[in-house]
Amino acid sequence: MIEIEFKINDRKVSPNNIGNQLEKAMLSQIRDNIVNKLKGLRDPKTGKQPKLTVQGRSLNDLSFEVSGSPELIEEVKRRLT
Repeated sequence: MIEIEFKINDRKVSPNNIGNQLEKAMLSQIRDNIVNKLKGLRDPKTGKQPKLTVQGRSLNDLSFEVSGSPELIEEVKRRLT
């Protein structure tokens, strides 16, 4: 499974652990959308899946950081844009 980590204000959060139902639904939708777009994606040389960190000051200000080989990162960017 693709590893996706969420950080809001430098604090790890999980969609399942958020009390606000709207924020919970938004993070769940973001996670599910990423997983669907990157389903089955692996580095052709190592077989490893990408690791994504989604972070920001709030749900309205999120950025994505991708870990992996340069080729894998480029494919992630292509699929997510």
